[in-house]
Amino acid sequence: MNACTTQIMAADSRQRHVLSIQSHVVHGRVGNTAAAFPLQLLGYEVDLINSVQLSNHTGYPTFKGQVLEAAELDVLLSGLRSNSLLSNYTHILTGYIGSYSFLSKVYDFVREMKGKNPNLIYVCDPVMGDNGQMYVPNDLLPVYRERLVQIADLLTPNCYEAELLTGISIKTENDAQMAIEALLKEGAKTVVITSIELNTDDNNLILIAGNREGEKVRLSYPKIRAQFTGTGDLFTALLLGWNEHGLKVSCEKALMTMQAVLKRTQENALRLSEGKVPSAEHIELQLVRSKGDIESPPPFHSSCNHVT
Repeated sequence: MNACTTQIMAADSRQRHVLSIQSHVVHGRVGNTAAAFPLQLLGYEVDLINSVQLSNHTGYPTFKGQVLEAAELDVLLSGLRSNSLLSNYTHILTGYIGSYSFLSKVYDFVREMKGKNPNLIYVCDPVMGDNGQMYVPNDLLPVYRERLVQIADLLTPNCYEAELLTGISIKTENDAQMAIEALLKEGAKTVVITSIELNTDDNNLILIAGNREGEKVRLSYPKIRAQFTGTGDLFTALLLGWNEHGLKVSCEKALMTMQAVLKRTQENALRLSEGKVPSAEHIELQLVRSKGDIESPPPFHSSCNHVT
């Protein structure tokens, strides 16, 4: 049993309650709109703070909205604090954040909350970029690397983000293990690196995870060839939702749900696009239709290999 699991079990005497701080879109399934529904299905109360508010995600031809700053976050937290509502939270989840001031305030807030409640679980998805390209301001990287990593109970970077956080170029599975060890040494309690793509295998992706107790998980899973958005947000929420079952089981259940959701989304997109390239709207994650796979993930099967 790892330390993160122990903390969650200690919180089970009262209702599990997540404060999720990440992006919001009016239409679509990314950020909070990708995370809240699965967590609720898995038995968590979920409160939401938006770091950005957009009409739709940035994969559409246009989008409109606002990036929130620290002052706006502070107003919301002040209201919660004034009504003695902050003590309700057993978990804090953070995802995409678009400004330095907002992210710095998040760090201060999480430290405050963990100081008052040592059993509180902080899940950090350090959303900065993918496929070799950053899509947040450069000044957010040192905040993640020098502050948030140190206080994360569960850290879920994709391969590129793990490279940014550690300075390690991940070309092999051994490189990924080195990155995990570096992040654990910096203070993270559990690290799950997703979307590792090796030149030796063009058909599969790899997930590699580890924690301070020495547990290691390696999962290989089929690559689904489509341009999805919100997959990291959904995956991190699923990991949080299943984390009380331990590192190996939570990774397997989150992965199998993801595979089911993505296959259903791809099938729906192909049907709607009628042979054309699917639009951003056609390939929105099909979460409601995947309710059963979220609540009861398909069994882990031979097409996904694991080594622990």
